[in-house]
Parts: sequence; C-alpha cells; structure tokens
Amino acid sequence: MSQPLKGTVILDLTHVLAGPYASMILADLGAKVIKVERPEIGDDTRAFPPFKGDDSAYFATINHGKESIALDLKQQEDRELFERLLAQADVLLENYRPGVMDRLGYGWATLHAKHPKLIYGAVSGFGHSGPDAMKPAYDMVVQARGGVMSITGERDREPVRVGASIGDIAAGMFLAHGILAALLQVQKGGDGQMVDVAMLDSQLALLEHAVAITSTTGEAPRPNGARHPSITPFETFHAEDGLFVIAAGNDVLFQRLCKALALPIADDVRFSTNQSRCENARLLKRLIEAVTIDRPAAHWIAELEAAGIPTGPIQNVAQAMEDPQMLARNMVVSVLDKAGTPAYVAAGNPIKMSAMEDPKTRAPAPSLDGDRDGIVAWLETKEAGST
Repeated sequence: MSQPLKGTVILDLTHVLAGPYASMILADLGAKVIKVERPEIGDDTRAFPPFKGDDSAYFATINHGKESIALDLKQQEDRELFERLLAQADVLLENYRPGVMDRLGYGWATLHAKHPKLIYGAVSGFGHSGPDAMKPAYDMVVQARGGVMSITGERDREPVRVGASIGDIAAGMFLAHGILAALLQVQKGGDGQMVDVAMLDSQLALLEHAVAITSTTGEAPRPNGARHPSITPFETFHAEDGLFVIAAGNDVLFQRLCKALALPIADDVRFSTNQSRCENARLLKRLIEAVTIDRPAAHWIAELEAAGIPTGPIQNVAQAMEDPQMLARNMVVSVLDKAGTPAYVAAGNPIKMSAMEDPKTRAPAPSLDGDRDGIVAWLETKEAGST
C-alpha cells in the first residue's frame, strides 16, 4: 500500500492548533513534515495539559509522526540551514500575523520569486487582506465574531462556544484542502501559489443553513438548542431514562416514525410536510415524547433503527471512544513513545482510502529539536543527489 503524499516535504512553522492540524492531516496522508520550532520553547502546546510525565498529550496527539528542528530565523547560521531546507521543500506552512514572515525575509513574494514551485500556506485569524488582517485572534474570538456562538446553545440563554475548537480545526481542514489543490496544480506543471486561510472566514463557511435563512428571510437565526432550524423532527427527545436523538429528515422517514411509535398523525395537515412540521415543531415534540417517555432510550433506538429511521444515543467522549463502530473504523489509535510503547490515545484518520494503509498506531511526536541530525543528514543526501 502507498500513501498519496509520500515524497512531499512540508516545512511547518505553525504552532498551537490550526496549522498543526493541517499538517497532521497531510502527515497522515504520507507527507514528510519537518516542524520548525523556536529554540528552547518550541510549540506552545508542549506546555498544555494533560501531561504524561513531562510530555503533553495535547501536543503528542496533534504532532505525531512529524520531525522537529529548532531554528532561530533571526540568526544567520539557522537562516542558512532553513534556506537549504526551503530549496528541498514542496510546501511551507506558517500561522504568523501578516507581515511577520516579510520582516524575516521569507514572505510570499520573496519566496515565490526564488522558489516558483513552492506552495506557501498561511493560516491566521483574519487572513492576509481586509481591515482587520493585523488583529490577533483565538478560536473563541472567531467563533463569536463569525456567528457560530449566536446559534449555539439554548434560546434565551447566554451564547456558548462549540465544545471543540472549530475555529482552529475548520481553518486547519480548509488549509489542508487548499494545499492539496495547490500540489495538484504544481503536478500539472503550474507554479506554486499562496494559500491564504482565515479562521474567521472558515466560521462563516460552516454556517450553511444560517446564511440561507438570514439572506432569505432577513432575520438572523437564534439558538435552537439541539433542534435543526429547517428540518423536523430533528432533535433530542426524552425517553424514560434520558435523552436520545431522532433525525427524520424527510416525509418518508416521518411516516415510518409515526408507524414505529404508533402515532396516528402521518396525514395530519399540521405535520404532513416538513414545512408544516417546522411550524408546529413544539407540538410535535410533545406528541412524540408522550410515547417515548414510557420506555428506555435503548428500546426506542432499537425500534427506530429496525424501521430504518436515523437515531442514536447521546454519548460522552469516553463512550464515543469505545463505540464499536468507531473501533471498527480504526478511529481510536495509539501514539507511540520513543521506546515504541503505546503512550497516548488519539483520534484516527477519518480519510479511508482503498490503497492506503490505516495503521492502529502512530509514530511518536518529536522531541524539541530531536530530529536535527536526521534532518541534516537527509538534507545532505538530497543536495548530493541534485548536483
């Protein structure tokens, strides 16, 4: 089996989450990721809990399989080594505020003139254009400003952020997509290009139904809790022992739901179409729960699954990590330590490809500057081969 990005070299100057998440995706697809870190300090997440001994599990689960070299790009000797690495790289990733790389002498225009095939991937809070390009940002800032927090949580309560850091993660995913497209263009004979991804842009791009609702009705949607604003029934329901979810996304599924619950309302004009169900969502929820409240959630999940209706339990993270379907799809993997012993648990690669191996373990995360000798030896071999 082969990895599609095997042989692709990525110089990764990013830290914390958005950029490292993108390079993790690319590393899982086979790219050689050389993580260029600050001397003595390294990536900020090396200091993030939880820890196992002196090592951060947070860092290990995002940076597994990468290599690390510590370089101070203000020091001439380190700059010379960095420039040798640039000459062998296919992609450079950075997540500084606009202007930082230019001041170091490694901005897009400079590098493109010297290395026309190099792809330059930049991820930042607000992107490299627009009036707020120079402002700093973290995940919560873009979730708030990008509209996500305005529709998250329960109605008439304070806004809440999404539990996962989707400000960073979405930007990292879009950056990886852009890098793959740019690599394809180079493969076809084109030049490298700059891939500019903003965390704020990425939040608006996630709001598919909210943008449609706002632009069509003129009113911005408010939080609906677990309920989908445009599909009904599509939310949580109470059973005897707690909540579970039902997602009957069309008329056929709603008719099956009525039959499974013995509810004589399939032809009721208040519920006969999705639009009418949305208009009467609160009443429909009460009618459904009048039935489901008498039996445990597991009973109803089994009944509805047998009828072909999308449903499921509300699991915590520990339960999700033990879910037989997750395990069957190799979505819980072990990250090894330097001795080759499983040390951390991480999410697996959701991209399953027929010709790519999907191992149950991941190579260790790098020690700060721990791969310097190997990187220099690899670099010398590459330089010797090109002369």
